[in-house]
Amino acid sequence: MIVNVLKIELKEILPLRNLFLQETNFQIRYNACHERGWTDSYILTHEETKIGYGSIKGNENLSDRDTLFEFYMVPTYRHLASTAFLALLELSGVNFIECQTNDLFLTSLLYQYGQDINSGPILFEDHVKTDITMGHIIFRRRKAGDIVFEHKSEPVGEYVLELNDEIVATGGFLLHYNFPFADLFMEVKEDDRRNGLGSLLIQELKTQCYLTGRVPAARCDIKNHASKATLIKAGFRIAGFMLLGRVK
Repeated sequence: MIVNVLKIELKEILPLRNLFLQETNFQIRYNACHERGWTDSYILTHEETKIGYGSIKGNENLSDRDTLFEFYMVPTYRHLASTAFLALLELSGVNFIECQTNDLFLTSLLYQYGQDINSGPILFEDHVKTDITMGHIIFRRRKAGDIVFEHKSEPVGEYVLELNDEIVATGGFLLHYNFPFADLFMEVKEDDRRNGLGSLLIQELKTQCYLTGRVPAARCDIKNHASKATLIKAGFRIAGFMLLGRVK
């Protein structure tokens, strides 16, 4: 059975992408690539019926659009998945496939048609409510005039932890992910690390995130064992991993 692939404007795939987001129901790490104009969109058709789409983004610096990172088909047409996927790979000429392991549909295709597959960042979802308390620690919004320590890995957040009139950690959440998800971030002053401040801050950021109508999510490098432990202690659990492989 023939599946046709055509490169089109982003707006043409949005109805199908809404189905993709509804079905997956988790934070999409590269969601903002679409909004920022960093993607190419392809529609999949069978006998003039739109049955799915694929999206291509740049690899690493996003300047060379060489990575397939979204692929969706209407469930009743998924018996054509291999035909459609191969047709998209051929037309787009991509060399890489990247996916989240919690996207089971694309993950299965990656393992069928990819090679040299490597695991990248860990993805987290909220799991349990925690009750971490620390005496003399104040959680609040950052105010104008606050003196904040030099950050080395994360931006200065709009929320802070204060100890003895000194800011020892900041954090916040990013809203450019697919609704209703938000991505939490934080940084603890170097001299005050390894004493639970990070988990306390993440716990409080989760609450603030929910109060804005968003669902907290997070990620960290697979080699960052400290961040992984901090997120799990604050009630997150591993939801998946980022995978990247070369097209066979």
